Parts: sequence; C-alpha cells; structure tokens
Amino acid sequence: MNALTLLFERQSMGKLAWPEPTAAQIETLYRAALRAPDHGALTPWRLIEIRGENALGQLGDLLAEAERADTPDVDARRSEATRAKALRAPLVIAVVAAIKPGQPKIPNSEQLLSAGCAAHAILLAAHAQHLGAMWRTGPYAYHSVVHKGLGLGEHDVLVGFVYVGQPAGRTRDLTPRPLEDFVESWPSA
Repeated sequence: MNALTLLFERQSMGKLAWPEPTAAQIETLYRAALRAPDHGALTPWRLIEIRGENALGQLGDLLAEAERADTPDVDARRSEATRAKALRAPLVIAVVAAIKPGQPKIPNSEQLLSAGCAAHAILLAAHAQHLGAMWRTGPYAYHSVVHKGLGLGEHDVLVGFVYVGQPAGRTRDLTPRPLEDFVESWPSA
C-alpha cells in the first residue's frame, strides 16, 4: 500500500474482532508511533498496552469504578455495559502525553500534539497491516479514577484509547469532501 493510498483510505473501524494482532504487528504499531513529530527529541508520550482477557477485564473494572464514582446508584446492567467497553477489541493502547513542563522552546501544547501524532501513527500502521483500529476517548479518558488506575502522573494527559483488532464492521463511504470547505488562503483577497 503506498503512502497516499494509506492516508486517503484509512478510517476508524468501530467493530473489531479477535484474534489479537501478532507480536510483529504490534511492534510495527509502536515503531510507527515513535516516528511522530518530536521537537527536541523529548518523546513526550508513552503507550500503555492492555491485552489479554485479564488485563482487558481489569480495564473494564476501572471504567466501571469511574462510573460508580460519578453515579453511585448506577444499576448493574449499566455498570456491566460500561465494563464491556474494554472488551471491544483484543488490544487497547492507552496513549499518554507525558508532558515535560518548563521547556521554553517546546510548549506543553506542542507536546500534547506530538502524542496525538503518535496515536495517529498507530492508526495508520494498523490500516497498513490490514488491521482495524479506532481512537476513542469519552468521559473515562478524562476521569481521575481512570488516570490513577493507569498510574498517570501529574503532568500526564490521556490522549485516548486506541482499540486494535481484526476489522469486523462495514467500511464507510469515503467520498472526498470539497477542499474549499476547509482550506482558505491568506491574506484573503
């Protein structure tokens, strides 16, 4: 697959299935992430790999705990549905912006964007290997219970969870959008 085809055809795959990616495929995902733009070679991100029935179950428990912290009287059915969110793919990668504050030439916002680029590189590498992937956030990505459970530090930002597995859903129509809808010239005429 050439690079432009990869960029033009990649799409989020909301429905993913087992088996999990191979060790070689997972290594490729991580090698791609390491090529994200990285001003000052800070590597302002880290990746937390969550795979296997036990680890995914623990992530589900953590999501349910976060929900109970906000809604103590949550019913068992809803709690179980929240827990099941962690089981939507055989591999979940938590992408964490490991912000290094006080960098005069590399502001925190640039470090956060760099972590976002690492997440996007994982999505592209998954597609290039004919895997499906989906970058998810939602309220749990920003929840203090989840941050604590994942061992995030004071300056860490959970950019999101990248779910990876075998594509199992339908692909969307990728009709090109008109460029003039979001590209403008400067200075304007």
